[in-house]
Amino acid sequence: MSAHDISGKKVAFLLTDGVEQIELTSPWDAVKKAGGEPTLVSPKTGTLQGFDGMDKDQIFEVDLAVSEAKADDYDALVVPGGVINADFLRVDKDAQAFTRAFFEQHKPVASICHGPWILIEAGVVSGRDVTSYPTLATDLKNAGATWSDEEVVVDQGLVTSRNPGDLEAFNDKLLEEIEEGPHEGQTP
Repeated sequence: MSAHDISGKKVAFLLTDGVEQIELTSPWDAVKKAGGEPTLVSPKTGTLQGFDGMDKDQIFEVDLAVSEAKADDYDALVVPGGVINADFLRVDKDAQAFTRAFFEQHKPVASICHGPWILIEAGVVSGRDVTSYPTLATDLKNAGATWSDEEVVVDQGLVTSRNPGDLEAFNDKLLEEIEEGPHEGQTP
């Protein structure tokens, strides 16, 4: 049983091929255990390929194409990492708009590892405190964020972490922010 109760809250997970699957499955399971309803949203339809490091692993079913998804229908957004996943997502205009809409609606957003690349392209990190996989530090700083090397950083509903080793702290803060609901400081 989770220390947090997010019963009935709908959580969109935005990802595509190349996702670091533990960064999908661990938060997904945490959301379900806390009573939330996760949905896999992707620029593609059908299935997508998960990775364990550099090795192909599980296949995941896409629930909804991002071109048809609306932030209005969800209480929070989670963006897992994985270099390939994050690189494809950040150039997808529908993924950018979907991500930005959560900030416009002051809803919690959580992103781990390379996932924060989409936050840069969505134009939502300027003036925000974040962390990420270390190779994104310069990109995030250049986009106006304050980057630090911590296991989890929370800034007004925005939750970021560095890598799979941070998932326990990431999941806890993700659930806490969803439980709290919208944050006025969560803005683009």
